[in-house]
Amino acid sequence: MAPRVPRPAPASPALCTMHTVGAKTGRARTNGLVYGRDGERYLVVPSNGGAARAPGWYHNVRARPECEIQIGTDRRDAIASMVTREDPDFERLWKIVNSVNHNRYDAYQKATERPIPIVVLTPTA
Repeated sequence: MAPRVPRPAPASPALCTMHTVGAKTGRARTNGLVYGRDGERYLVVPSNGGAARAPGWYHNVRARPECEIQIGTDRRDAIASMVTREDPDFERLWKIVNSVNHNRYDAYQKATERPIPIVVLTPTA
């Protein structure tokens, strides 16, 4: 049975677990992330709290876009794709993820010169 991702309080953002493979090590990696939804797709943001460097999981899905996403006990295979600020759909997706995370992503973007993208996780069959 897959571990369940807790949701600490009603006002907390929704959390998922993303399972990736390390880009350099090839080892299994697991990260808890705030997520938003766009239809059947899941949206996660490699903000790293506004740090100058993206989090390790972002490098992993860029190198190997095949991953798994887990919501509660539901675990699905997915393919990751990057949406950057140049993408015409970026602003719409940013509003979704920023809203579910209580507008923290706007603050994180202001804290760094690095353009923070959105990672879209599309479940596969």
